[in-house]
Amino acid sequence: MGKGILERLRDGIVLGDGGYIIELERRGYVIAGAFTPELAVTHPDAVREMHREFLSAGAEVLQVMAFYGSREKLATVGKGDRTFEINRAATRLAREVAGDKALVAGDLSATWKWADTPSARSLVAGMFDEQIEAQEGVDFFIGETFWHFGEALLCLERIKAKSKVPAMITVAFRGSLMTDDGATAADCAKRLSVAGAEIVGTNCMRDPERMYPVVEAMRQATDGFLAAQPVAFRCSDEVPWFTGTPAFPDKLDPTQLTRFEMADFARKAKAMGVNYIGSCCGSIATHVREMARALGRYQESQVWKPDPKKPMSETEFNWERRQAKKPAGKGRKK
Repeated sequence: MGKGILERLRDGIVLGDGGYIIELERRGYVIAGAFTPELAVTHPDAVREMHREFLSAGAEVLQVMAFYGSREKLATVGKGDRTFEINRAATRLAREVAGDKALVAGDLSATWKWADTPSARSLVAGMFDEQIEAQEGVDFFIGETFWHFGEALLCLERIKAKSKVPAMITVAFRGSLMTDDGATAADCAKRLSVAGAEIVGTNCMRDPERMYPVVEAMRQATDGFLAAQPVAFRCSDEVPWFTGTPAFPDKLDPTQLTRFEMADFARKAKAMGVNYIGSCCGSIATHVREMARALGRYQESQVWKPDPKKPMSETEFNWERRQAKKPAGKGRKK
């Protein structure tokens, strides 16, 4: 058996994959809005292809495409009765593509039903348990995009109660550096570590620039493994989370970061002491590939090479560049 996530983290940086659901919307498989993962059963090839792209790009972990895959959230699109089936199918797809080349991480996320009351805790715990059972066979679980520290802590509790694999719990921050129930980034990192999370961190909502202060606070608060997975959409100091901008959900294209900006994030995150470096919404295979290059995780495979009988100046690429520099009427292509 190969190394598990904790062994790999002890050996060095681990590179995660990118975002799935928003890219699948851009490809025409999802209607912007609910962003639920029923594609695992309705269009499995679309999910399978994204896994392949991330694996090819250098990702060392493929995450089960089960974000917003809890029963109550799936019920909003009439798929609540297929919750177990959807989660199990998503797990099988990730496992099939990963093979022995990557680890597979289960996925649990905000349920939108959290409240600090006995009835809400019971409801949310039951939804987590159902997903954990359906995602049997994963190498570790990622609990992600929690705006309430209480829900993140409950997610960790259920992973520990229902499985024997490591847990990575990441918290999302929107308008301030506090969760909606008042926990700071440092509080989250420290308390989740004490509660038994093998990996703690932050994901989604913020771009790299707006995520660095969260990472710094978390790194100072814990000596354990730290994860960071920003979005690849540009935010601002005025609106530091991408879902709060007018561009969300279907006008995001002009705000997408370049592959090189995400590579810069990977390098800086490593320098800041982040152990699990990944990315979230808006991050596609080209971003992950450049991050892999920045971290020394990408094996170049040359697909094209110039004709050795022709000098480089005669290649189509260089010819096009020369033509673009010519003024109109001087042989430039119309």
